[in-house]
Amino acid sequence: MSADTAPILTAPLSEATLARFAREVAKYPEGQQQSAVMACLSIVQQEQGWVSPASEQAVADYLGMPAMAVHEVTTFYNMYNQQPVGKYKLSVCTNLPCVLRNGGKALAYLERKLGIAAGETTADGLFTLQQCECLGACADAPVMLVNDRAMCSFMEDDKLDQLVDGLRAAEGGQA
Repeated sequence: MSADTAPILTAPLSEATLARFAREVAKYPEGQQQSAVMACLSIVQQEQGWVSPASEQAVADYLGMPAMAVHEVTTFYNMYNQQPVGKYKLSVCTNLPCVLRNGGKALAYLERKLGIAAGETTADGLFTLQQCECLGACADAPVMLVNDRAMCSFMEDDKLDQLVDGLRAAEGGQA
């Protein structure tokens, strides 16, 4: 190992996490435990808020696969956070059909409203804004996901204001 290459440490996994991993692995035939990689990464993210390199290594060790293979999954799918994110992750589709129907404008509007660029988190830690690829709802463009779960359609400026202001109000902040 070269002097400028540090080893990646494995994140400790709780007994509860290991039990959840085991339930996912049990869904696959003997010797196919690597098929549970996406589920295990989702569990890590649910529990830690993001998937660190150390967590990737822990998943790789648990599933008996190369850490690079786990990293490839983490980086391929935008649902895995590779760094800490805000309480509300706003993912705006910027694939061509959405851009043609104001997806780019929606992203730019949110950048101005939140005072951050895509890929950044607000200073209060409340919002992370990011671009994403196709969400499979082109007819509802512009579309976005909130926290990788709630699909929002036809997100013009007024609906973006309602969404952001409502989330802020729910946190006890000013709209």
